[in-house]
Amino acid sequence: MLFIQHAVQLRNSPPQEEYEARTGRMCKPPLQSSRRKNIEFEPLSTTALILEDRPSNLPAKSIEEALRHRQEYDEMVAEAKKREIKEAHKRKKIMKERFKQEENIASAMVIWINEILPNWEGMRSTRRVRELWWQGLPPSVRGKVWSLAVGNELNITPELYEIFLSRAKERWKSFSETSSENDIEDAGASAADREASLELIKLDISRTFPSLYIFQKGGPYHDLLHSVLGAYTCYRPDVGYVQGMSFIAAVLILNLEEADAFIAFANLLNKPCQLAFFRVDHSMMLKYFAAFEVFFEENLPKLFLHFKSYNLTPDIYLIDWIFTLYSKSLPLDLACRVWDVFCRDGEEFLFRTGLGILRLYEDILLQMDFIHIAQFLTKLPEDITSEKLFSCIAAIQMQNSNKKWAQVFASLMKDNKEGDKNHSPALKS
Repeated sequence: MLFIQHAVQLRNSPPQEEYEARTGRMCKPPLQSSRRKNIEFEPLSTTALILEDRPSNLPAKSIEEALRHRQEYDEMVAEAKKREIKEAHKRKKIMKERFKQEENIASAMVIWINEILPNWEGMRSTRRVRELWWQGLPPSVRGKVWSLAVGNELNITPELYEIFLSRAKERWKSFSETSSENDIEDAGASAADREASLELIKLDISRTFPSLYIFQKGGPYHDLLHSVLGAYTCYRPDVGYVQGMSFIAAVLILNLEEADAFIAFANLLNKPCQLAFFRVDHSMMLKYFAAFEVFFEENLPKLFLHFKSYNLTPDIYLIDWIFTLYSKSLPLDLACRVWDVFCRDGEEFLFRTGLGILRLYEDILLQMDFIHIAQFLTKLPEDITSEKLFSCIAAIQMQNSNKKWAQVFASLMKDNKEGDKNHSPALKS
C-alpha cells in the first residue's frame, strides 16, 4: 500500500526541473519521457500531459485513444511552433525597420546640418528639401528647423522674454500673498483680468502629457512650462491663457531651449488660424470649418454625407485637434511629425491632417452613430502609426474646382464681407 501511494505521489509531483530545484536531487526521468525525447519543441509542460498514461488506479488508455492523443498533441505542437515562428518573423521585421529608420535619420541629419541649415533661405523651398521634410525631421535638428520655419515676425528677444517672465513671477507672488479678488480688480484694466489666467495655468499643467513625469509637479520641466506660459499671458494679455496652450508649449520645450521655445510659441500663436481659435473668434472659426467641409466633401463624399445625416459638425472634433496641434490627440512622436510638415505648409496641413485621420478610419466611422463617432474622434486609437496616417494624408487632395485651400478660404472671407455690406443698415438707408 505504501508503495502504491508513493507511486501516485510521484505521478502527481511537479515537473522534473521544479522537483530538482526544490529537492536539490536529480531524479530519474519517467518512462514516458523517452517517447518525447526527440521532440524539438514543447509549447507548455502541461500540453504534453495528454501523452501520459493514466494513473494505475484508473483504466488504461485504448490504442485508439492513445493514437488520438498523439495526433492532438502533434497538432498542438505544430500550431504553437507556427505561432512562435510568426512572432519571430514579426520581431525580426520590426527590428529591421527600426534599424533602417535609424540609418535614414542619421543620413538625413548629416544633410540637414551640413547642407540645408547653412543655406536655409536658398534651399528651404527646393523640391529635394520638401521631400526630405515630408519624411520627418531628425530629432536633433527638429527644434532648429521649427524655429526657422515659424520665424520671428514679432521680433521677440531673449531679453524681452525675461522681462515678461519677471512680470509673471510678480503676479504669482501677489496671488500667493493674497487671495482677495478685489486686489486683482483694483488693477482696473482688462489686462489684469487676463493676467489672472496665470492661476489657471497651475491647474492645467498637471493635465499636460500626464504620462510624462517631466511636466508633473516636481518634474524637471514643470517649472519651465509654467514660466513659458506665464510669460506669454503677460506678453499677450488680450489672449491670456487658453486651455490647450500647455500642450503646444510643452512640445516646443521638448525640442528647444527655454527662450527659443517662448519665441516660437508666441510667433506660432500669432498665426491667423491659431489667433482665431485662441481668441475664440467665432466668425473666423466658422470660416475655417466651412473651408474644411469643402475639402471633406471633395475627398470623402460618403463619410461627409454620413456626418451630415447625424448633423455632426466639424467643431465637435476639430477644435481639440487645432487647439493642441494634434499633440493631445496623437502619440507624441507622430504629433511631432505632423508639426514638421505643419511648419513647412502652414495652417492648410492642420486641416489636411484632420481629413487624413477621417480617411484612415472611414470604414469604422461609417458604421457608427453620432455619439460613437464623437467619442471615437475625441480619443483616437493609440496604435495609430505614422506610416498609415501619412499615407492617408498624402491621398488627400487639397484642391476644389481648381482652387487650393488659400483660395477657397479667401473666397469664403470675401463672401462674408459682401454679406455684411448687404445687411448693413447704412446701405439700406
